[in-house]
Amino acid sequence: MRIPVVAFAFLTCVSAIAQGPENVLLVVNKDSKVSKAVGQYYQQRRGVPASQVCFIKTLDQEEIDRVTFEDEVRKPILNCLTKGALQDRILYIVLTKGVPLKIKAPERDERASVDSEFTLLYQDLLGVPRVLKGGSANPYFSKSLSGNLRRFSHREFPMYLVTRLDGYDLADVRALIDRGLSPSREGRFVLDLSYDDNATGNNWLREAAIKLKEAGIPESRIRLETTTAFLTGEKEVLGYAGWGSNDRSNHSRFLNNTWVNGALLAEYVSTDARTFERPPKKWNIGKWDDPPESFFSGSPQSLIADYIHEGVTGVAGNVYEPYLGACVRPQILFPAYLRGLNLAESFYAAIPLLSWQTVVIGDPLTAPFPGPRLPSADADPPKDPATGLPQYFATFAARGKRR
Repeated sequence: MRIPVVAFAFLTCVSAIAQGPENVLLVVNKDSKVSKAVGQYYQQRRGVPASQVCFIKTLDQEEIDRVTFEDEVRKPILNCLTKGALQDRILYIVLTKGVPLKIKAPERDERASVDSEFTLLYQDLLGVPRVLKGGSANPYFSKSLSGNLRRFSHREFPMYLVTRLDGYDLADVRALIDRGLSPSREGRFVLDLSYDDNATGNNWLREAAIKLKEAGIPESRIRLETTTAFLTGEKEVLGYAGWGSNDRSNHSRFLNNTWVNGALLAEYVSTDARTFERPPKKWNIGKWDDPPESFFSGSPQSLIADYIHEGVTGVAGNVYEPYLGACVRPQILFPAYLRGLNLAESFYAAIPLLSWQTVVIGDPLTAPFPGPRLPSADADPPKDPATGLPQYFATFAARGKRR
């Protein structure tokens, strides 16, 4: 199903983007065979400079404690950023399958995804004290809500955009990377309400339909399902948002949709990124009051790895309970993507909290509708003559000293 080209004429006034693989730090775990294989494949396919591949050596497991995170994961990456004076040039940190996924802690509010913690590495470099409970406000959140696009750079935002290349196996991850390199401008948007009520998440989906129309999507390419039916088997999907296993009418872990390259997905599910290990073939989603032995990896809920296997190119999920207010906002995500932001910018414009539970899967540079150029001075800022530090980093550091 083809979206008329005229509908997107205003989206593509510039065909090139002054940012790319030179703005990526690729993180590889030397103790993980799959991490090394994913890193090598992505580096070759996307052209990431060898000097911007950061090797760590840590446990090849998804869940680690805070001490292991600090000593074996966070500190080595901080060193990679500082030794090459990459504080400003790096906009995107890309983690590979085999890099730990989540940080356990006795208190629920101290748990977090590794990915979301890495968004604050810029502030760590500046010496900003960490608050380990309840997450931190995302300064990039909703900056493009009004349609006035804000490309991400360190001119304004002292943070990093972090994505992960993950899936059930190496084949899934390679396919994910390949889809991100050849995104399509064709497709449909599917927004599946759980009920026709005023629940917050359902209102976000309604608003997403309105924003998509404002962005130039014909109504015939938007399906807003307001009944109790759970949509499956949708064709040529470019964007999907719904309730996943929290929709009471959903009785299958699979959406069984066909996806165009570049397709994005968001859902309101607490633990859908809890693991990227493959469940048994007979396992299916359930409810929290089901017998615990029917759970997989401690939960009865959806798994975003299933959607990656089906053909999604970008998806966000949660490693632990985030609460609804911290979930991705589809009414921001899809219009931002259509108006010219890349995959990472679109997701992080729609995520309220950092240092929390979210992970974003996909190549950050994927951009079917390339928008306004990022000035070259923002993509690769010069050094501050007084300090020898990257320009924006030096500015943020000076502000901190004045406080």
